[in-house]
Amino acid sequence: MPRQSKAIERTLPERVLVVDNGAYTIKAGFANPSPDPDTDCHVIPNCIAKSRDNRVWIGAHMENCSDYGDMAFRRPVQKGFLVNWEAEREIWEKTFLAKDAKVKCDPHDTSLLLAEAPNCPVALQSNCDQMVFEEFEFAAYRRCVGPSLNAFNDIANLVEDPPRTSDLDSLPVECVLVIDSGYSHTTVTPVYKGRPIQQAIRRLEMGGKLLTNYMKEMLSVRQMDVRDETFLINQMKEDTCYVSSNLRNDIESIGKGPLAAGRKVPRGDEDIVVDFVLPDYSTRMRGELRPHDPTTMAMRTKLGVVTNADGIKEYIMALGNERFTVPELLFNPGDIGMKQAGLPETVMQSMSGLPPGLWPSMLSNILVVGGNAKFDGFLARLSSEIRQLAPAECPVRVAVAPDPIKSTWLGGARLAGNRVALKELLVTRQEYQEYGSAWLLKRFAVGNVS
Repeated sequence: MPRQSKAIERTLPERVLVVDNGAYTIKAGFANPSPDPDTDCHVIPNCIAKSRDNRVWIGAHMENCSDYGDMAFRRPVQKGFLVNWEAEREIWEKTFLAKDAKVKCDPHDTSLLLAEAPNCPVALQSNCDQMVFEEFEFAAYRRCVGPSLNAFNDIANLVEDPPRTSDLDSLPVECVLVIDSGYSHTTVTPVYKGRPIQQAIRRLEMGGKLLTNYMKEMLSVRQMDVRDETFLINQMKEDTCYVSSNLRNDIESIGKGPLAAGRKVPRGDEDIVVDFVLPDYSTRMRGELRPHDPTTMAMRTKLGVVTNADGIKEYIMALGNERFTVPELLFNPGDIGMKQAGLPETVMQSMSGLPPGLWPSMLSNILVVGGNAKFDGFLARLSSEIRQLAPAECPVRVAVAPDPIKSTWLGGARLAGNRVALKELLVTRQEYQEYGSAWLLKRFAVGNVS
């Protein structure tokens, strides 16, 4: 009883820093009663990069870089888990402690709400807790499963349910199935009243990094060597790729030889084959997408160089089936020999770990977050294939968050805006010092953020 009394009397800082520490970017910002992801959330590269002139760029300083060619990256998050605190510490110091930091704070007067991937190894969790309290010395801290934070977002509006009453706004949605497809991997997490249902969480070892590497290999074999152009090909993937609604038809259309015959291959109101002008990082900082011009491509040299009407040399790559075969891996990992089911099948595997009574509620509230959700055609294809696999009596509704990149952060910010609930969740640095890391692991292992 004395221990409980002490917890009630404790005081917590007014400022709460919410951090979604992703593999590709960090989403960070301070919570407030009405968080706005556009103004309150900052997206910062989670990497240390070395350019070809041997300059080192850390985190947010990447925005000042003007040449991304042949850039080498060091990322502290691998396979979704934070494994390199030496690098992460440098990034956090530049992000939160430097004079020019975008999200500057004093850890001694700040509480930290940190999102982590599901099923994180205990050793990595313990390292994280020690860094937060012993290295950065945050005043209070909560580590929670990232997908569960999405339950605090406005799911009812996305799936066109009646709006919730004002007294329920601060509470999580009762049932939501969160598909988080990010840079390192894809997870399917059923969340019930803010708590992830552990036995039903499923993981697909497929994310944006693997898709980018696959696209690099394809282009390096077919056109020019771009194996060292990770940043460029990642941008190319984001700007050009889409999920095909009729894979067989698109493959057959491309297979008829449009590049050689000079014909256009239609995809609705646009062409499948497009020309991508590579940046030179002098006059053009980002690649440019153009309609395919067979005449221009006929004049291209072996290195992809084309001299335009103004006498300026441009490097152009024609993209055909790469546009849809790359994101197709999310639905058919077996195309590259991975012995895993595709995303729709993974969703149904997750359902098999739930009581049948929860199936209708989960399948009718599927929320997709993460960068891969931004692929054109992704939502329609995923919804269609889940509908084919799900029982006929279960309604299937799939929605993509308005901003899939910041959705987890927004849910965390809304949770942090509820001071009463947050006070029960946070652990102070004094409590950590008194009870130790083993006690903290048990405290956070419950996984309940409701």
